[in-house]
Amino acid sequence: MKKICLLVIASIMAVCFTACGKDTAEEQSRENLEFTVVSEDRLSDELKEILDQKKESAFKLTYADEGYLYICIGYGKQESGGYSVTVNDLYETENAIYVNTNLLGPKAGSTPATSPSYPYIVLKIEFREKTVVFD
Repeated sequence: MKKICLLVIASIMAVCFTACGKDTAEEQSRENLEFTVVSEDRLSDELKEILDQKKESAFKLTYADEGYLYICIGYGKQESGGYSVTVNDLYETENAIYVNTNLLGPKAGSTPATSPSYPYIVLKIEFREKTVVFD
């Protein structure tokens, strides 16, 4: 009877340790990427034109130029100003680049402009031949 109990306990412990090991391996293969937020005045004319054409609706696109990859995320037309876009995560795995952003509304108590705005963000990283996954 003791042997059966020990065998069951050993099996449960083996399953627990195996599950923990898998998560650690996944975390090790994830590398946070350094990036620059590019202001509109530093964008190429071609990229400015693409963004201008897409700004009315939400968009997610990438653009490669001169050894850099530009990751562009837009949130479409908003009824007022005061919006901003934050980067929650930007990291690389063996297979892809993952990016997660968030749209923040006007600050409480502020009086945003009444004209529509088109919030977007452009992130610049070194070029990598990988798929970009937008979370």
